[in-house]
Amino acid sequence: MITNNPVSTKSRAFRLVKPGEVVETVLEHPIPQDFVVVKPDLASICHADMRYYMGNRRPEALARKLPMALIHEGIGHVVDSNNTSLKEGTRVVIVPNIPGYLLNGTSPDDCCPYCRGVAGANYCTNGRFLSSGFDGLAQDRLVVPVSCAIPVPDDVPDEIAVLSELCSVSHQALSRIEDRLRDSNTRVVVFGDGPVGYLSAAMLHHVFGLDADRLHVFGAIPEKLNEFQFATRHLVQDFDFSSIEGFDVAVECTGGKFSESAINQAIDLMNRGGSLILMGVTEERVPINTRDVLEKGLTLIGSSRSYSVDYHPVLKAMRDPKCQETLGRLLPDHYKQIHEVKDFVAAMDEAAAHRDWKKTYLQFHW
Repeated sequence: MITNNPVSTKSRAFRLVKPGEVVETVLEHPIPQDFVVVKPDLASICHADMRYYMGNRRPEALARKLPMALIHEGIGHVVDSNNTSLKEGTRVVIVPNIPGYLLNGTSPDDCCPYCRGVAGANYCTNGRFLSSGFDGLAQDRLVVPVSCAIPVPDDVPDEIAVLSELCSVSHQALSRIEDRLRDSNTRVVVFGDGPVGYLSAAMLHHVFGLDADRLHVFGAIPEKLNEFQFATRHLVQDFDFSSIEGFDVAVECTGGKFSESAINQAIDLMNRGGSLILMGVTEERVPINTRDVLEKGLTLIGSSRSYSVDYHPVLKAMRDPKCQETLGRLLPDHYKQIHEVKDFVAAMDEAAAHRDWKKTYLQFHW
């Protein structure tokens, strides 16, 4: 029930202590003023979670960030509050990127140079990101600022709302060049046929209004590429890169060992003065064709994560049945039922062994 100024709450948490090893523990979270307590209900596994679980982060990063509860994509419902704006039982999306000014009860101007400047709260140096050095959604009580628990519209199903975090990351990146995307002459190309590429293309289509004549996607696996039915599709290994009109915006969503080829192919295709958005994550340094970057006057934009302002346009788009149909292609046929820590470990192990195109969903039964 909603209480007046509760002091703290205990949380049953599944914490990763080292790669492949998760233990159940009890955490205690204070509940500051204007924070709410959320019980996570449905979540999905991100590649970032898997990098921690499989030990694919640098050793110093693992040593610094573990132990912690994983998972940062998900929804839940409010079970307690220090703010009257969210009622008990309200279904909410959990925003994992929490700026320092919300944690400390100050203003953006009093937080850090990035909150005060152009970069914005997404790059706050005093903030926390759940499941990246701070405990994530794999616990039964999560305490977050009220503005980081965003109500889900009634006409957005749970399984679609879970995708709002990943969609918001795409929205954050694309909003950096929103004026350009709204220009009817702008042509955009997305590299990557995985979930990040798919949802970035989906946001370009459903939020920014690009149809197949202006939106092209390059991928390597025909079955995945065929899912992008709202875009013009190309198999990268069979494509003659000298045969197509240039693009004004490129979005690189491959990451890993394919980052180098995708970035350089994007540079080859770009018009002068174009913008190249980098979203793919790799642990290694990536050589790129700087000569053409300079000659064409390209702007490279790195983008990672998102924050609360990105969720509202995403949730608005998700109310459209056509958008729900597009996003529904990423949904798994079955959810992993999580009753205890061994279920969570089994789900993570299976996700590690079978890197499916569709998302892995976790239905928590606390």
